[in-house]
Amino acid sequence: MPWSQPALVVRCILLLMCSEFVRTGLLVSYLPLVAPHLGLSVAAVGLLFSLHYLADAVAKGPVGVLTERYGLGRVLLLGAVLGTAMLWLLHRSPSVPLLALLSTCWGLCYAALWPGVMAAAQHFARPGMTARALAITSVCSVPPIVLGLVGVGQLMQRAAPLGLPVLLTAQLAALILGASVVRLKLPRSEQLAPAAQRRPFRERWGRVAGLLPAALAQTAAPALLATVFYPLLARLNVHLSQLALPVALGVLVGLVTLWTASRLADRTHPRAALTPGLLLLALTFFVAGLPDLKGHLPLVTVLGGLGYGFFIAGWNGLIGRTLPAEYRAAAWGTVMAVESLGTALGPLLGAFMWNLWGQPGVFWTGTGIFLLVQGYYWSVQK
Repeated sequence: MPWSQPALVVRCILLLMCSEFVRTGLLVSYLPLVAPHLGLSVAAVGLLFSLHYLADAVAKGPVGVLTERYGLGRVLLLGAVLGTAMLWLLHRSPSVPLLALLSTCWGLCYAALWPGVMAAAQHFARPGMTARALAITSVCSVPPIVLGLVGVGQLMQRAAPLGLPVLLTAQLAALILGASVVRLKLPRSEQLAPAAQRRPFRERWGRVAGLLPAALAQTAAPALLATVFYPLLARLNVHLSQLALPVALGVLVGLVTLWTASRLADRTHPRAALTPGLLLLALTFFVAGLPDLKGHLPLVTVLGGLGYGFFIAGWNGLIGRTLPAEYRAAAWGTVMAVESLGTALGPLLGAFMWNLWGQPGVFWTGTGIFLLVQGYYWSVQK
């Protein structure tokens, strides 16, 4: 494994996976379906959702500073406790102000989870394996998010009484995992080499600031599809089940590419994987914008798998090389907060382009964004 302390890092990753499954399953799938039985309106559900994700996005940078001061493990455990309390109180005290407060506090502590786990994965990465360590960590969250989104929704439609026990079981697992890493504390700046401390603030954070425009743009591009995905399927006359095989093919190609590209990024430079990744993603969106997308689906998913395999390896490797080691968690939080902003802006832009030019407008906007990001990296490199 690519970590010097694999047991510790694997527990952190499992904590991330359980937490993402519960959060997505609860706020996206479970709560909207049970809200009428709890006396909660659609507006109340939307409020709980928005407060949690907004608190998570805004607090990522500041909470990263707190984890460096008080210990990452303590904040992760507190987040798991608040998630458990949210589930436990949901059917016992469905007061909107109380649930809104709890959802916000949960989001504030949850903000430490992603930056903290990524910082730990980077800190304990074996020499020459940073890109692989970070790529594995980031990809591990995808299955539980999909399972929370689709699996919990299907479970609620077929066996609704099992929804809450399944979520509680996963959250209790997260609580146990959080307790097991409560002593985790990454080194603070004063514990690092004096050379790192002597570097001026502008030098340490200037390179991080250089990542932020690209972080905003490259998360906005895939988010273009968030609000137009189902209208696109209806226009193409494609059922969701018809995507299973093409998507599975793309995922398989992406996983194989990810491991190969991560090795390339570790042995040479992250840009060796990032550049082909961005260009392949631009090509993917361009082909998707052509007529007869239904006939091009296998090609689009294979190109997308190749593109994201290279991109994830290159992007994580580039972040790993750029972030200051003495403020790693806070820097991860800052980059991820900007990525969250891109994810929030993408759906608005996608809906606007859909209304103007339909399918080509959405996908070719994504092509333009990826090409602009690549141009930005070329200019920064020069």
